[in-house]
Amino acid sequence: MTILAAVLLGLLIVWAILHLNAKAKKGGGCCGDHEETVKKTAVKDRNRQHYPYRVTLCLGGMTCENCARRVENALNALPGVWASADISKKQAVVRMKEKLSEKELRGAVASAGYTVLEIRE
Repeated sequence: MTILAAVLLGLLIVWAILHLNAKAKKGGGCCGDHEETVKKTAVKDRNRQHYPYRVTLCLGGMTCENCARRVENALNALPGVWASADISKKQAVVRMKEKLSEKELRGAVASAGYTVLEIRE
């Protein structure tokens, strides 16, 4: 009986390790077990002095790191933007070379599937 319990416990541990490894490779979270991790789009100009405008977007619907990367990528696709999303704060800090309209910012976030709840300057 003890041997059977040890074997079952061993199998459970092996399954748990394999499952966690698969989640780590595939993104996991709200985005599903079979979805690849979203790659972060790098911003070429990282000199903060080149971005005189800054806003903080409070976001709805962002629940995992893949979500945060989607939001960042959508905002960084706008010309002259350097954005950084924080899942724990449920917000994104957006630096801009030229001031963008609220409509443009909300549209970029919406195109990624999320909602801007508030914009703070």
